[in-house]
Amino acid sequence: MLTELMVPEPEALDQDHEKFFESTFKKNFKGLVRYAFTVVKDSEVAEEIVQNMFVRLWEKREQVSINESVTGYLYRSVYNDSLNYLKHLKVRDAYQNYAMEREQFEQPASEQLETRELEEKIRRALGELPEKCRTIFQMSRFEELRYQEIADELSLPVKTVENQMGKALRLLRVKLAEYLPSFLLLLTPFFC
Repeated sequence: MLTELMVPEPEALDQDHEKFFESTFKKNFKGLVRYAFTVVKDSEVAEEIVQNMFVRLWEKREQVSINESVTGYLYRSVYNDSLNYLKHLKVRDAYQNYAMEREQFEQPASEQLETRELEEKIRRALGELPEKCRTIFQMSRFEELRYQEIADELSLPVKTVENQMGKALRLLRVKLAEYLPSFLLLLTPFFC
C-alpha cells in the first residue's frame, strides 16, 4: 500500500492514502518541475512529465514499493522520465529526417511515367546506333571508362573513340530532341 511504502515521516502514518499523496504532491511538485526543466529545457514539458509521473504513481499505488526516501524516489522517477522523453525526441527527429529524405527521392506517378518513357526512348535510340558507336558510348557512359581505356580495350586509336562518341551524341541528340533537358539530366552523372 502507498502509505505503508511511502511514509518517510512519522506524521504521515496517520493520514490515509489520498491525503498523504496530496501532501507529497504539493510538497514536491514545483521542485520536481524545476528539476525536470534542467533536463528537458522546456517548462511545459517538464510540468507534463511531473504530472504524468504522479498520475502513474497514483494509478499503481498498490504495486509501488519504495525502498528509499519518497523524495529520492520521485526525483529519480522524474529524471528517468525526462531521459525517456529526450530519447523519444531523438527517435521522432530521426524518423522525420528519414521521411523527408525519402520524400525527396520519391517521384510523383506522372514523373515516374515520364522517366520510364524516357528510359524506353533512350534504349531504343541506343539500339539504333551503329554497333561500334553504341559500344563506345556504353563503355564511356555506363561503364565510366575513359577514352584511352576504351581505345586500349577495343584496340582502336583514341581519335576514333572520340569521333565515335561525337557521332553517338549527335545521333542521340536528334532522336531524343523532345526529351533533351531530361536526357541531359539523366546522363549528367556519366559526364562528371
